[in-house]
Amino acid sequence: MRIRDAHTTDVLTVDAEASLREVCRVMAAADVGAVAVTGDEDIGIISERDVVRAVASDTDLDKTHVRDHASYQVRTADLDADTVYVAHIMLDHGIRHIPVVDEGKLVGIVSMRDLLAIETWA
Repeated sequence: MRIRDAHTTDVLTVDAEASLREVCRVMAAADVGAVAVTGDEDIGIISERDVVRAVASDTDLDKTHVRDHASYQVRTADLDADTVYVAHIMLDHGIRHIPVVDEGKLVGIVSMRDLLAIETWA
């Protein structure tokens, strides 16, 4: 199966200049574990894990920007990538969310949960 059949196409984004509290609100409202970060040259992603690390280091959620805790130069998956291959990449690198791109443009996100659903309900 291909990533085009598995990824979430409703891409939630947050600006790199947003506060960590703002991204927490976006993730909580949408019940997601990661969102894409816009406003910088590279595709970025910020996850629950990133926010937890920030909180654990006593970061002020209102004064700290997303860009300070987001991951950039992240692994991405093309629409035609094999889901098993992408799952292996995620497992090998401890990644739970990968941006999906088409000709370099962000078109979605695939999560471990998405891939697990394919294997479970296919």
